[in-house]
Amino acid sequence: MKAYLCKEFGPIASHKIESIDIPTPGDNDVLIEVYAAGVAFPDVLVVQGLYQIKPEFPFSPGGEFTGLIKDVGSKVKGWKPGDRVIGFKGSGGFAEYAICNQFNIMPLPESMDYLTGSIFPLNYGTSIHAFKQRAELQENDNVLIMGAAGGLGITAIHVAKAMGARVIAAASEVEKLELCKEAGADEVILYSKDLSDSDDQKAFSSQIKELTNGNGVDVVFDPVGGHYAEPALRAMAWKGRYLVIGFTSSIPKIPLNLALLKGCQIVGVFWGSFCMREAMLNAKNFNELFEMHAKKLIQPKVEKIYSLEQTREAIESLANREAKGKVAIQIKSD
Repeated sequence: MKAYLCKEFGPIASHKIESIDIPTPGDNDVLIEVYAAGVAFPDVLVVQGLYQIKPEFPFSPGGEFTGLIKDVGSKVKGWKPGDRVIGFKGSGGFAEYAICNQFNIMPLPESMDYLTGSIFPLNYGTSIHAFKQRAELQENDNVLIMGAAGGLGITAIHVAKAMGARVIAAASEVEKLELCKEAGADEVILYSKDLSDSDDQKAFSSQIKELTNGNGVDVVFDPVGGHYAEPALRAMAWKGRYLVIGFTSSIPKIPLNLALLKGCQIVGVFWGSFCMREAMLNAKNFNELFEMHAKKLIQPKVEKIYSLEQTREAIESLANREAKGKVAIQIKSD
């Protein structure tokens, strides 16, 4: 089989498509013929050795994918060859076949095609966990979404709107803001690309307050970090919840006196760990997401499709912050 293979940590361009043997499932594993795989920011980091999880070599990145079960281990229950599934794990999806533990798969709903399902687990799982369990989002809450035109940002818009929130989307290009409006954002903010200038930071905070009648936002969903974080925190409402999702820019240093003055919470969101620690609650979240999808309250969309041979270009599009919305790798047609 073909796979985008990482044999040692290094630049994205140092890894390539190679031919390897089809793996054999262990007792609790299933072998999946991969049809499509979503591309996410952890894929940018993991091949460079910059992610908190470091798979054993050699490995293929790709933490979310869809396909058909081809074989099952001796202790697998409830799954059989031919089942349409979504797989979610730390790596393995950028290949023609992938091994997945039986507890890291879920049925691909009949309402979803393989491409749609491949972009579903990581971003939608993160967003609903962030808003439900970590922010305890309430109807009509004001939500600021940073990096809103990225794959995770667009997903956060979908989920927040489906939960009844008022969404303010922030991004660095006019074209990206148009994408946010199409996704359902109520208001948009254009910020500068690095926001390192103090005047730009003050202007950003002022815009947030103006759009909330001076009250500030109840929830900040931040996968960006960097210079964007502090001005967003300064524009929080009393008892607001600042959701720390990730750091596509850099890890910020936050003056903790702001949390005191706002009476707010700075809350970490790590969906990968949540899946392992609270599997039943995660499953309940996905049942709600699938219901939202069936009712067309959320409508996932692949903005750009790459082939397996273009995996490097797909990952680099996220690394260079060129990707708009969610991108996926199509390995086999339906």
